[in-house]
Amino acid sequence: MSALPAPVPRRLLILAALVALVGGLVGCDHAIKRLATTELAGRPAVTIVDGAVSLRYVENRDSAFGLLHRLEPATRRPLLVAASVVATALIVALWWQRRRGGWLVHLAFALVLAGGVGNLIDRALRGYVVDFVHVRYWPVFNVADAYLVVGIGLLLVFHRRFAAPPPQSA
Repeated sequence: MSALPAPVPRRLLILAALVALVGGLVGCDHAIKRLATTELAGRPAVTIVDGAVSLRYVENRDSAFGLLHRLEPATRRPLLVAASVVATALIVALWWQRRRGGWLVHLAFALVLAGGVGNLIDRALRGYVVDFVHVRYWPVFNVADAYLVVGIGLLLVFHRRFAAPPPQSA
């Protein structure tokens, strides 16, 4: 009679699920960017909500909000890739510190990490990020950017809601 295998530790199962979630989110981001490239590149914008939301292909060779537009492209690209790698490492380190957090914290970090990695892959392989969603009065963005915004928003809500109250002065 053979012995039953030891059960897989719960933390290892959670880690595997989170890695799969991040990988799936990055995969969805890149599949949608591929679709946007195929269907929108070289074509006029597609109106979704008249005067408010449209889809149009943009190759973003700069940072968010064009903050580095004055740098030469030869300087900008390696700087953006390096900053993205550092930011990704920082996200992982912060996530590790909160590893005992609840599911909302893990979801938030998974979204932030997936958004960062999705755009990092674009920058490293293409030299630009594919953006395609345009909301009036806002720069064109992509799914990875949406992951980042939602994830950071969840982290802010979590931090405000569960942070220790400030000490009371006497």
